[in-house]
Amino acid sequence: MPMVASKTDGGGSTADRPGPNRRAGAGRPVLLRVGRCVIVIGAILATALAAGFWWFVWRLPADEIVLDRNADGIVVLTGGASRISDAIELLAAGHGKRLLISGLNRATTSGEISRLNPDFGPIVSCCVDFDRSLNTLGNAIETRRWAESRGFRSLIVVTSNYHMPRAIAEIAHQLPGVALLPSPVVAEKLRAEPWWARGTTMKLVFSEYLKYVVAQMRIRLHPGTGARAAGV
Repeated sequence: MPMVASKTDGGGSTADRPGPNRRAGAGRPVLLRVGRCVIVIGAILATALAAGFWWFVWRLPADEIVLDRNADGIVVLTGGASRISDAIELLAAGHGKRLLISGLNRATTSGEISRLNPDFGPIVSCCVDFDRSLNTLGNAIETRRWAESRGFRSLIVVTSNYHMPRAIAEIAHQLPGVALLPSPVVAEKLRAEPWWARGTTMKLVFSEYLKYVVAQMRIRLHPGTGARAAGV
């Protein structure tokens, strides 16, 4: 009795239909190409991140800057040792008309600031303003409100040296028409040893770099005025 070749529903012979192993084999080159692309993209991103970090560290001021000009106002972003006292000294020296202490702890009062800086009690009472913002973006928004309400067109910005790039970026985004003069504060531990000599300091600087990158990405995604981008 003659044998009849079995037919598939589409009319082709089962011998012509690719089996599971052939289909799996055909997919391997695609997976290999995708895997290679992922590895290459990951390597490029890692290289860019590392290069950006070294650029960030290279730009950090190693010493405090002696200002050779004055500004309308001074703003200090709290969070590091001696930032506030350095800013008050700049105000007392006549480098600005008023000082904004931005990001002050809710439990801290102007009386406590005066007590911690006894030589400058009168100037704190007359010429220092406060806000309680919780992060650098909040500092920048409050700085914009403060500067605009007083008509200031130039500001001295006081904060830690490693925090200065992000602070300047955020404030410049909020106040694109205002001249910003950085006055970085270098912590004693950074004076005593290089940032890479201790793991905690290295982690602090790298963490600040990542925050700076995120801030720059957000600013570029919202290139309009800072007030509109922040939704205030």
